[in-house]
Amino acid sequence: MEFENTIGLETHVQLKTRTKMFCSCLLKTGCEPNTNVCPVCLGYPGALPVMNKEAVKLTVMSGLMLGCSINRHATFDRKNYFYPDMAKDYQISENGNPLCIGGGVEILRADGTKKLIRINHIHLEEDAAKINHYAAHSGVDFNRGGTPLMEIVSEPDLSNADEAIAYLTALKEMLVYAGVSDCNLEEGNMRSDVNISIRPVGAEKLGTKVEIKNMNTFKGIHAALEYEARRQRECMAHSIPIVQETRRWDGEALETASMRSKENAHDYRYFPEPDLVPVALSEEQIAEWKALLPEKPELRRARMMEEYGIAEYDAGVLSQHKANADYFEAAAKGLDKKTAKLLCNLYMSDVMALMNASGKAIGECAMKPEALRALVVLSAKGTINGPTLKELLPEIFEKGGDPEAIVKERGLGAVSDTAALESFVDQAIAANPNVVADYKAGKKAAAGFFVGQVMKLSKGKADPKVVGPMIARKLAAM
Repeated sequence: MEFENTIGLETHVQLKTRTKMFCSCLLKTGCEPNTNVCPVCLGYPGALPVMNKEAVKLTVMSGLMLGCSINRHATFDRKNYFYPDMAKDYQISENGNPLCIGGGVEILRADGTKKLIRINHIHLEEDAAKINHYAAHSGVDFNRGGTPLMEIVSEPDLSNADEAIAYLTALKEMLVYAGVSDCNLEEGNMRSDVNISIRPVGAEKLGTKVEIKNMNTFKGIHAALEYEARRQRECMAHSIPIVQETRRWDGEALETASMRSKENAHDYRYFPEPDLVPVALSEEQIAEWKALLPEKPELRRARMMEEYGIAEYDAGVLSQHKANADYFEAAAKGLDKKTAKLLCNLYMSDVMALMNASGKAIGECAMKPEALRALVVLSAKGTINGPTLKELLPEIFEKGGDPEAIVKERGLGAVSDTAALESFVDQAIAANPNVVADYKAGKKAAAGFFVGQVMKLSKGKADPKVVGPMIARKLAAM
């Protein structure tokens, strides 16, 4: 019997706020354990929560970015459980009335077709503390406890591990674009609970669901899904019942292991949070937050291809990070498509190489977008040649400056006078009769030697594209 996978993801995203969800403690990574804490996030009796409006705003913006309907009357509940990472023995979360409902993320599948992965809802809650395990003991760091946490719950629309990663990649891209989260997996800003079941191909009823908790790497999620799909098929092949449970991923053994039987909603004894009033949103407030959203990445890619005449791959790379796309578009302002393509080629190769080598993001370098545009225009007009462009770019990237002024001050303009170029060519040929003989003997590559000689004589100002044909004509006539 053939089986198919049914996969759904519950993705937890820490929001980019200055303070915690229900208190004024600062959110800052790298601090000593238990230094950014207070009676509220430590769960002291009598300490009352105060809602973080910025967290509500960022959650609503996320929902709008993902096409959700916004619930104008959202409420918080207490999710009761006993565990060391939640000192008050309950988590404040949205259970019955979440902020965002519906929506979806479109992914590109391996066969090139598009697929919409529906979102069930997005709810807002507080994050738990972090449990650190040491050789002889374990400790709880409450610095993370109370961090505004958004949980994005997908419908079980995913069919395999590749689709799951495509969904998470697209989701991360949109949330980072909207500025709601850094989605830094290494710091735990984004992590997923993975739900997977199998059923006979064509069957309508879903199989028994298994959850894999707290996955915080795309590589781990992909491997865990592939392993769990195989394990469940092997269980079915040997008539071993699949039980609803929570499992963990062992990254060293590359397998999942049982943790506990899966809880249901009634196990948490949800009831309305008595210390918080409902979130009441007006249409005007929602419209105001919607106006803050950027263009969606996929729409931006299509527009950039049309507006600047660049390839789909280039548009994809440039739009992957909003800062790169913003910088490129600022530099391309007013350029025709031909020059914009030159700018794109330079950015994709040399500028990104400088970013990698220096460890600087584009916003951290000294080169302004208008300076890069001026540099490309000088090259396109033939005012400077390719070697001069490559020489100036690293300097301007590091120190800034006006390319036009630098070229004029240093006399770096390309030599375009035909008589001057012919003089350099004649000098190079006259000084190297042996190379001329090699050329006549059939070593056509010898012509490249003369290009280098002319560049030396012109102090790098000659245009190799002009000099090359000139040398070829001179040698052919000899």
